Amino acid sequence: MNLVTIERHILEQQKLFPEASGELTDLLTDVAFAAKLVRREVVRAGLVDILGFAGTTNVQGEEVKKLDLFANEKIINAIGQHGRFAVMGSEENDGIIIPPKNETGNYALLFDPLDGSSNIDVNVSVGTIFSIYKLKGDDPGKASISDCLQRGSEQVAAGYVIYGSSVVMVYTTGNGVHGFTYDPTIGEFLLSHENIVTPKTGKYYSINEGSYAQFNEGTKKYLDYIKEEDPATGRPYSTRYIGSLVADFHRNLLTGGVFVYPPTTTHTNGKLRLMYEANPLAFICEQAGGRATDGRNRILDLQPTALHQRTPLYIGSEDDVIVAEEFEQGVR
Repeated sequence: MNLVTIERHILEQQKLFPEASGELTDLLTDVAFAAKLVRREVVRAGLVDILGFAGTTNVQGEEVKKLDLFANEKIINAIGQHGRFAVMGSEENDGIIIPPKNETGNYALLFDPLDGSSNIDVNVSVGTIFSIYKLKGDDPGKASISDCLQRGSEQVAAGYVIYGSSVVMVYTTGNGVHGFTYDPTIGEFLLSHENIVTPKTGKYYSINEGSYAQFNEGTKKYLDYIKEEDPATGRPYSTRYIGSLVADFHRNLLTGGVFVYPPTTTHTNGKLRLMYEANPLAFICEQAGGRATDGRNRILDLQPTALHQRTPLYIGSEDDVIVAEEFEQGVR
């Protein structure tokens, strides 16, 4: 068997672009290393007293889990020390992070250190989501928040790591989507899902129906529609909702389906983070042949105005997302 490590695969991808400097290769290798550190603690979290709440809240006003803090710290330390990123942004930090050795880095990193962490105490899959941008200026020493507040279409790489029954890292650099499964016996991510293509339609829908009373009429009509019996359109769909975005997205990416987090009466602008969740997953989804919008506009075209900006999210198989959008827009 020809085993391909993530480092080898990234290098081979680099060869497709002769003008590439190799910097992005080093950046993705750094992210893979940080993921290994987080994975090591996630799998033994209950044994080292890092389960449960830390007694603080993050910038979102949410209770912070101990493992959130650990993952955030490990990623910042593991990646920041190499000087390849001039600026970073984390869902757990209010403002930008300037690494101590930022004079040589030409990129910005945005990341959610542990998506779905509210599920960690009950052994449900969680994940790390990341996004990489090229700096807008030529001087890394002058990197600022503007380098982070770029449209999703400006991403040069994005990916996620899902910590479940196995640990899988999925990434794109704009040339397809590739997945790697971690082999703990050799300590490497090995190519397991090459050139992922998501189906045009699926059979699953993922939405928190516990918030039904807070949905607008378009979303309510969509839910009624998706449950109706109609073999010609593959309905009814089956509900699959874990409550961990990265886990729900990963399943739908591979099997087909749609994930919907619409605006509600309590979160009129949506709840998911544009920079840390929606943009990177939208980049991956589109590269795999899927679609991602806020119900009206392409996610990757949205101009961010704040690091922790929120957005509705409709993401997954192209045809399924279009149907959900039509209900949101009142076309149906």
